[in-house]
Amino acid sequence: MQRQPFFQRFRPAILMGIAVALLGTPAGLTAQALKDVKTSDKPLVLKAQGSFFVGGEKVEQTASELGDFGPGGHITVNQMYVHYMVPQAGDRNVPVVMMHGATLTGKSWETTPDGRMGWDEYFVRKGHPVYVPDQVGRGRSGFNQAVLNDVRAGSKPASDLPVWLRFSDEGVWPNFRFGTTAGQPFSDSQFPIAAVAELSKQGVPDLFRGTTSTSTITALSELATQLNGAVVMGHSQSGVFPLHAALLNPKAMKGLVLVEPGSCPATYTDNEIMALATVPILIVFGDHRDNPTGLPTLPTWQARFEMCQGLIGRIKSAGGQADMLAPPDRGIRGNSHMIMQDKNNLQIADLILKWIDGDVRKRSGAAK
Repeated sequence: MQRQPFFQRFRPAILMGIAVALLGTPAGLTAQALKDVKTSDKPLVLKAQGSFFVGGEKVEQTASELGDFGPGGHITVNQMYVHYMVPQAGDRNVPVVMMHGATLTGKSWETTPDGRMGWDEYFVRKGHPVYVPDQVGRGRSGFNQAVLNDVRAGSKPASDLPVWLRFSDEGVWPNFRFGTTAGQPFSDSQFPIAAVAELSKQGVPDLFRGTTSTSTITALSELATQLNGAVVMGHSQSGVFPLHAALLNPKAMKGLVLVEPGSCPATYTDNEIMALATVPILIVFGDHRDNPTGLPTLPTWQARFEMCQGLIGRIKSAGGQADMLAPPDRGIRGNSHMIMQDKNNLQIADLILKWIDGDVRKRSGAAK
């Protein structure tokens, strides 16, 4: 019997391996084990670490709204969970607050999908206290279940239900700019493609589709106030949150970092621009911004980039400090929308830290 060539005999296994590497693991398989997490040789020395909540309000709910497991009564809703790490001598440096984007949690800033050090730990190792919240209604901040139970009980119409947003694994490829379509990465892609399945595990339902949680904005402003000033960083959906929080209390903001913001509003009034001009602002965008996103309301990220350039121009005209950090302009190619998780994430972090330790420190010192 004639033997098949090697590739033909093992073609199904080879193709499955390629698919796993590009699209993620089949159902039931685990892509990442504890042994895959890379631990630094240098110890992480902390003065303190822990967690707390910011904000929240007491509401009274019926037994039905609470799930009919017990009597009605009062609960707390709209609280924001915050995890923090403070390095030794961390009070010498400005705290940094890292807020995640849509359908995600504070995990965005932690260990990367392929097991490398995340920005939360790296910024701490560079001397900055780091505070990582979960948006109100997500992750450990919880959400208000009352409307779900009301609709189930028939006391409210189904139209009152929020839309719960998730992105498909296939959809994130063009939208997050890993590649043109699922399984076809850009040749210079900085995202760890083999770990796309691990990114999928970070996704959570998001009930604030197309809207902004005012409770999160208020809590961000309150957190910065409690810290006696902080650099507030937002990403994607929350990229605009630092701006909104700054308008509530500009004096609590040492600096604003907008990482791949989903919006840079052109609707701010002149008075609001004057307020934002009192705070140093850095906007960060990656590569391949002209790639179609696959979303009808978001043709390309280049359009958002240009909106943010317009905001920078208005702030500078008002006497403020606003800068664009676009790695491609520095010869750094291939960064994705998930730039804090890219293979060169620490290189990008160093550029942001240079801005914080230079421009923010200088501006803060001048304000004293």
